[in-house]
Amino acid sequence: MSVSQLAKIRIKNLRLRTFIGINEEEVNNKQDVVVNVEIHYLAERATHSVEIEDALNYKPITKSVIRHVEENRFALLECLTAELLDLVVCDDRVVFAEVEVDKPNALRFADSVSIALCYHKD
Repeated sequence: MSVSQLAKIRIKNLRLRTFIGINEEEVNNKQDVVVNVEIHYLAERATHSVEIEDALNYKPITKSVIRHVEENRFALLECLTAELLDLVVCDDRVVFAEVEVDKPNALRFADSVSIALCYHKD
């Protein structure tokens, strides 16, 4: 009998620049955002294989996140975070995912403000 193996992929502190916010300065100037992604997927085939097709390949996921952030404009962190979560859960093997987006220097006395959203497969 084989035990299901759950893999956890973490993409940590992906630093990107985009237009995010609602005031004039934010609309006209790119700002830094920091993206963290955690993806859990069923990895039983990958743990007994040498084929990349048997694993959830994090490189194209990361590239799609980068492209989406850098090529679009966002009014709210919630919208950006939700759109990124949609990108990372497109593979049927994903059973859980969390995306957190930080906006450094959004508040005067804080390192950053962040929004995190999760997905759970039923």
